[in-house]
Amino acid sequence: MAEATRRRGGSRSDESRSGEWRSADQLFDRELDHLPPEVRWREWMQRVEAAIFAASEPVTRETLVRIVGKSCSIDLLIDDIREELRGRPYDLVAVAGGWKHLTRPAYADAIRSAFGSASGTGGGGRAVDLTQSDVLVLMCIAYFQPITRGELSSFFGKEISRDLISHLRGADMIASGPRSPTPGAPYTYVTTKEFMLEFGLDTLRDLPDFEALEDAGLLSKEKLLAGDIPAGLGSGEHDEDEEEPKAQIVEDEMSLSGGLGRDSL
Repeated sequence: MAEATRRRGGSRSDESRSGEWRSADQLFDRELDHLPPEVRWREWMQRVEAAIFAASEPVTRETLVRIVGKSCSIDLLIDDIREELRGRPYDLVAVAGGWKHLTRPAYADAIRSAFGSASGTGGGGRAVDLTQSDVLVLMCIAYFQPITRGELSSFFGKEISRDLISHLRGADMIASGPRSPTPGAPYTYVTTKEFMLEFGLDTLRDLPDFEALEDAGLLSKEKLLAGDIPAGLGSGEHDEDEEEPKAQIVEDEMSLSGGLGRDSL
């Protein structure tokens, strides 16, 4: 009986807090009609920038519309904020379906020198250790998802090990997709939001095309189809100490953000 009473009391307390939050939200002035247009716009800009600065993940449009007036254009606000950030070592970047503060690519080497190579080029605040083999497989998953491990093996002409797939999953770069309609209904794999954030992509449409990668000398479709790729893709175990060079795809052609998130420092 006492337990039931405590539960009911907790429920009332939760409802009370929820009601307080709703009241506070109703009191929050989004429209700012009492301010002159120029001052109102400036306040909206500062609200948006403050919200993005405070967040550890990309802030979506749906979140930002909660703090500005109904007639306010988020895109125009972002444009004006970015214009004011010209000449600064950081910018607002559209990534993973939202906006995030990232340092500019030109300062990546300085930041790595200051804080060590563990500071990755993405905005997630954690190092993602990817070999060139990892990145090649990850690229194929990104371009052809959903794709099975067998289809990846066929593409490269050699078996893609379960350990390599497990490594990419452990790094939150890929996740299980829908079951394939082929015999045995094998798992397929798709890229994740963490992949988008790590490579500075807003949507998969931002992936560079094969022609751009080939022109930059970073990818040869013929070599891929011929299986001319680094050793280790088909190994039984993923060697964490392998000496393969880190892929330059992110920092060179993709160079999609190249920056570090404010929180990664």
